[in-house]
Amino acid sequence: MSARILVVDDVPANVKLLEARLSAEYFDVLTAANGAEALAICARAECDIILLDVMMPDIDGFEVCRRLKSNPATHFIPVVMVTALDSPADRVRGLEAGADDFLTKPVSDIVLIARVRSLTRLKMMTDELRMRAITSLEIGVQAPERSAVADTGKGGRILLVDDRPSSYERLAPMLSAEHSVDVETNPSEALFHAADGNYDLLIVSLGLDNFDGLRLCSQARSLERTRAVPILAIADADNNTRLLRGLEIGVNDYLLRPVDKHELLARVRTQIRKRRYTDHLRDNVQNSIEMAITDALTGLHNRRYMESHLSTLAEQAAARGKPLALMMLDIDFFKAINDTYGHDAGDDVLREFAVRVRKSIRGIDLACRYGGEEFVIVMPETDLHVAGMVAERLRRSIAGEPFSVNKGAKRIEVTISIGLSTLELKGEPVADVLKRADNALYRAKHDGRNRVVAAAA
Repeated sequence: MSARILVVDDVPANVKLLEARLSAEYFDVLTAANGAEALAICARAECDIILLDVMMPDIDGFEVCRRLKSNPATHFIPVVMVTALDSPADRVRGLEAGADDFLTKPVSDIVLIARVRSLTRLKMMTDELRMRAITSLEIGVQAPERSAVADTGKGGRILLVDDRPSSYERLAPMLSAEHSVDVETNPSEALFHAADGNYDLLIVSLGLDNFDGLRLCSQARSLERTRAVPILAIADADNNTRLLRGLEIGVNDYLLRPVDKHELLARVRTQIRKRRYTDHLRDNVQNSIEMAITDALTGLHNRRYMESHLSTLAEQAAARGKPLALMMLDIDFFKAINDTYGHDAGDDVLREFAVRVRKSIRGIDLACRYGGEEFVIVMPETDLHVAGMVAERLRRSIAGEPFSVNKGAKRIEVTISIGLSTLELKGEPVADVLKRADNALYRAKHDGRNRVVAAAA
């Protein structure tokens, strides 16, 4: 697992030491001697993780971190502060500046490498989501970076898994100051609770009685419904080995007892902000997919989706020896509606038409806007007789009740013409089926509109 690590320190000896440690683990290492140089490197997107010293002459590490995390273009880059400062107040200050972790010098090689590897895995996952979501900008989905920068990390839903009253009775009130907290004292039930609770964060004590807390963390990572939920482990000061193992299996962060309230809240806010950001990225990817296959005005599938999916449905029908019917519809005199009542009224008609279509067909049927006022409905396992009954029901649904337009100011009569065809021969090109439906639609319009015509066998 290679990553580009930026080491920022104004002491050359410290830089060389970290560079040697990281290079030995096959990481690519960049260096910067001051904050301004580090910010410039990050602005060019040249690094994956930053190891940042606090005490620097031009801009201190706290300010560098603050600038990185407040910039939508760089806020997602993990920052680990590596410094001689070791008081809880210093750690909290670093975490509140946006740091992902705060390591105190001298840092053991094992701890440093484990933390870098853990953050590298998370960064790669986030980068993959970001790359998938980039196209969403091109189709109008808002990028989540600005909301992520403004997110306070408060108001999260947390599940605390701890079976020692002396521990959870102290931790829960601390967390409740900023979040909604559920306490699970039975570790055997914790995974089910986590899967059903839609939590933003799991906090797991590694000192559970008669239960391995790391096994619970591993199970949470392997279960689909909890795989993306961040985990914060809490351990005794002599549990470094188990904590390092936890980072390897997917624990996101950890705290050593005795727990400082301010550091706990700062680390929790960091993890909840990350969770919300990745959730936004996933939502953007999903929205991008939906927008790529959906007609924005009607909510029906678009022509691109129909053309790619119709061949698959035809192949399935032929392989199973089942019928496949295709319905092509056209709203009669639609141009006159636009010319008389305006294009907003035309849009109202198209939206209401889509609603009535959905009510008239089955869940397995595929309804698409083919273009303009033309629509196609594909009906698997449907012969021409049944398709004719469905088409007639839909025709009556459209003609039987006027359409409200211009915010209900007017109600106008609307009718449709429908052409039907079916898949005739195994292996027949779907273009031929569409062509027959189109010809049948032409006859329906030629014969007076507001009618259903089936293609000749």
